[in-house]
Amino acid sequence: MNVWRLPRLRPGMLRVWRRNLLVWQKLLAPSLLLNFGEPFLYLLGLGLGLGQFVGELGGLPYLTFLASGLLASSAMNTATFEGLFSVYTRMVPQQTYEAMLATPLEVDDIVAGEMFWCATKGLISSSAILLVSFLIGAISHWQALLCIPLFFLTGLCFAGPAIMVASFSRSYDFFSYYITLALTPMFIFCGVFYPVASLPDFVQALVGLLPLSHAIALIRPLATGQEVSHLALHIGVLLGFALFTFYCAAVLVRRRLVQ
Repeated sequence: MNVWRLPRLRPGMLRVWRRNLLVWQKLLAPSLLLNFGEPFLYLLGLGLGLGQFVGELGGLPYLTFLASGLLASSAMNTATFEGLFSVYTRMVPQQTYEAMLATPLEVDDIVAGEMFWCATKGLISSSAILLVSFLIGAISHWQALLCIPLFFLTGLCFAGPAIMVASFSRSYDFFSYYITLALTPMFIFCGVFYPVASLPDFVQALVGLLPLSHAIALIRPLATGQEVSHLALHIGVLLGFALFTFYCAAVLVRRRLVQ
C-alpha cells in the first residue's frame, strides 16, 4: 500500500461519523452540561470579575471581548481533545479501527470521519458558548449566527494535528507535550484574552502564523457586529491548514494501522 498517496473522500467517512455520534448520544447529558457549564464559569469569573477592572478592549466591553475569543478557542480545544484522547482510545486500547478495516471501510474513511466528528464536537461546544453569551448579554448581535459554520471549520483545522499526534503516540502521557507546547501557547497568545496588537512586533508576526489567530480574526468581528477584514485570507488559511493536516494524518494513520 502506498501510504503517501492523496487521501480520498468517500461515503464511508459518514459511517464513521455516525458511529461516533451514536456513541456520544449515550453521554449526551454530561457532555452538554460540561459544554454549557465551563464557558459560564469562564465568562462569570473572568468576563464579569476581571471585566470590572479592565473596562473595554478593542472598543468592546471585556465580557464581549472574552466571549468572542472563547468561541474560537473552544472549537480548538474540543476538537483537539477529541482527536487526541478519543482517537487514540479507538486506535489502540479498543482497537476499533482494526474492526472497521475488516469491513469495506478504508483508512481514509476513518481519518476523514474522525476529522468531521472532531469538527462537529467543536461546533457543539462553541455553539453552547454562543448560547450562554446570548443569555447573559455578552453577545447580542444577530450577525453572531454567521459564526456557526466557522466553528466547524475551526474544529476541522485542529482535528488533523491532534490525530497526527495520536497516530504516533505510545501512551496518553505523550499528549502533554502537544498540549503544553502547542495548544496552550495558542490559547494564551492568539488574542483570546487580550488584543494581539499589545504584543511585541516579532511575537505578533509569529502569532499571525498560528491558525487560532485567523479563527479569532473571523469569529470576533462577526460575533460583535463588526466588519471582517481579509475574509478570504483567513478562511483560506484555515481551509488550507485543514486539508494539509488531513493529508498528513492520513499518511501517519496508514503507517500505524497498515504497515
